[in-house]
Amino acid sequence: MESSIFLDFQLPNATTWFYFSLFLTVALFFQFARPHSVRNLDLLTLFLLVPGFLILQEAAAMLAAAERLGGAEGAVLESRGMRERTVGYGWLLVGSLYWFVRAILDVTLVRRPPLTANLNTAGLAWLGLALFVAMTAVAVRRTPDQASQEQVGKRPATIEHVQDTATAVVQQAHNTNGRHASPDAIRFWAERGLAMSGHAAVIVGLLMIGWRHFGDIKTGVAAAALYTLVPYTAYNISQFHHVLPTAFIVWAIFCYRRPTLAGWLLGLAVGCGVFPALLFPLWFGFFSQRGAMRFGLAFLAASVTSVGITALALLLGPTGQGIVEALNLTHWKPWSAPTTESIWSGTHWAYRLPLFVLFVGFLGSVTFWPARKNLSHLIAQSAAVLIGIQFWHADRGGLYVLWYLPLLLLMVFRPNLTAAEPPPLAPGSGLTRLAGAAWRRVRSGATNEKSLAV
Repeated sequence: MESSIFLDFQLPNATTWFYFSLFLTVALFFQFARPHSVRNLDLLTLFLLVPGFLILQEAAAMLAAAERLGGAEGAVLESRGMRERTVGYGWLLVGSLYWFVRAILDVTLVRRPPLTANLNTAGLAWLGLALFVAMTAVAVRRTPDQASQEQVGKRPATIEHVQDTATAVVQQAHNTNGRHASPDAIRFWAERGLAMSGHAAVIVGLLMIGWRHFGDIKTGVAAAALYTLVPYTAYNISQFHHVLPTAFIVWAIFCYRRPTLAGWLLGLAVGCGVFPALLFPLWFGFFSQRGAMRFGLAFLAASVTSVGITALALLLGPTGQGIVEALNLTHWKPWSAPTTESIWSGTHWAYRLPLFVLFVGFLGSVTFWPARKNLSHLIAQSAAVLIGIQFWHADRGGLYVLWYLPLLLLMVFRPNLTAAEPPPLAPGSGLTRLAGAAWRRVRSGATNEKSLAV
């Protein structure tokens, strides 16, 4: 039975979406009365990485055609495709370098004018909701191009375990109701459901941060609407292993006034991927003398719990080799030869190692600088850390824009956040109170022993 023509809805192709979203972003957020403002520049440069995505898409099409053709013609096309792939990753890293520098310089920007979008709050909310529904409708449709859509990057073992568990739950529900569905179909629905849940969590998190911490719900609505509008979200709509860890990071930022809850959320993000673990030094410095111990203990507990459960499940699997494969992350080891697609393909590991050393030095610097951090510093420097990973990550480094895209949007739309700091610990509260009580017991015991001796 043929479906209705009114249900034959498809998003435009990658190039059309690029131009459409750029024009609409300018119409909605560009301040024409102040054309040379920093925010206007940020809005335009948000699209700086898109040509890299388009070049890589063209290179992938060339390589696929070369494989089909074979012979001399296929060899020529393959050589051209490899050159374009290098250009594409090079473009992405150059654009990432721009945003890396921009995120560092954001620490020095104190005066931030309030957001004045060219559309009211209700209109922005409607646009963001409509775009999210449209992308959801496209994401859950099984079409030949979606079925063959390539996974971007290797999924962490935890993400694979989450998807397998979700697939098993759906399969069991179908069997209980007497329905029968293929494992591939169930895995498809579980994957897309997890992906859209992650995007929804990011959108709501941006809205809540704008409302509660930026003091303007319109700013939150604008950031959420722009998240659905920029091409990177549509390009990676099904890559749920990109967005799930980011959703936990966004909500950890929302809970920055509660170190324990923020630690748990960031620790759960580590359970979904490797990269959030590199944010720990920065966040620990952010909470320095203002709940750092509570944050650190909660982060450690959440990380160990989430990773430990996955490791146990892999160890008790059919072969017991899943844990070995999960730990064999060569693209995260700068001292190993890269075996996956990236700008580092075919190069010696020694060329990648200096960038990793510089990155480690950068991690150490942002832990202590600035000495007293506020929310704007946390957002910008977290984005800089996640962007910095792209330069030495050997598995398609530069393509992981969803890791830091919500942080860039918060950085673009944020007001002055000088006063947005974690609350100081009250004297005699938390760990301080416990330590003081223990010290008093020790002193009391020493005094009693001394009196008995006399």
